Amino acid sequence: MTGSRTRRAALKAIAVLASTSAFLLVSSLPAAAAAMGTVQTAGDPLTVRRAPSTSATAVSTAANGKSVSIDCQTVGTSVTGTFGTSTLWDYVPALGGYVSDAYVQTGSDQRVAEDCGIGTNSAQCSTGECAGEAQFRSAGAHFLVYDNVADGKSAVVAYWLKGGIGPLYAWDSNGAGTNTDVTVSVAKGGWVYYKVCVANFSATSPALEACSAGLTDYAS
Repeated sequence: MTGSRTRRAALKAIAVLASTSAFLLVSSLPAAAAAMGTVQTAGDPLTVRRAPSTSATAVSTAANGKSVSIDCQTVGTSVTGTFGTSTLWDYVPALGGYVSDAYVQTGSDQRVAEDCGIGTNSAQCSTGECAGEAQFRSAGAHFLVYDNVADGKSAVVAYWLKGGIGPLYAWDSNGAGTNTDVTVSVAKGGWVYYKVCVANFSATSPALEACSAGLTDYAS
């Protein structure tokens, strides 16, 4: 009996030690870090745009050699740059917009960050002259709608909510060079599907023109 108890105690001690070692190993693993990249151009600053499109409004620039933290990536206008031709764009919160991945060294030709549009300040631009633009801000669930061109029409976001609700509209009818902040009535975690268009103002059934591709985002 004494020998049997001794063996069981020894086995139990080994199991506890193994479990503790595994816990310490897992605990010591580093947390996933944001994807990093370095802007590389021929020397000129890289244009940062509000949406992943070469026709979207320029919001800032990033100097050649600047290190950037990439929040997410998405597909947009094809761009030929330092690292070839790519339709991939990187969303950099610190710069307030998107930069073409064709000018960013990330150490990979593939995606290095999650897809944009999942609660990440998504933006989309209309076709043509990009007269209407919008950003969905997940925190607080609201649209920032921008009217960029004096074309006689208003910028408008047409959006739909879970359960087939919609289309609903978020307007900026204040004229070119303005923007409007519109709150969306959606619960935390709820999705919003939207398109950015231009139209003559109508509260119920506007004739939408030059609409962007649809984008889905979530309220955080």
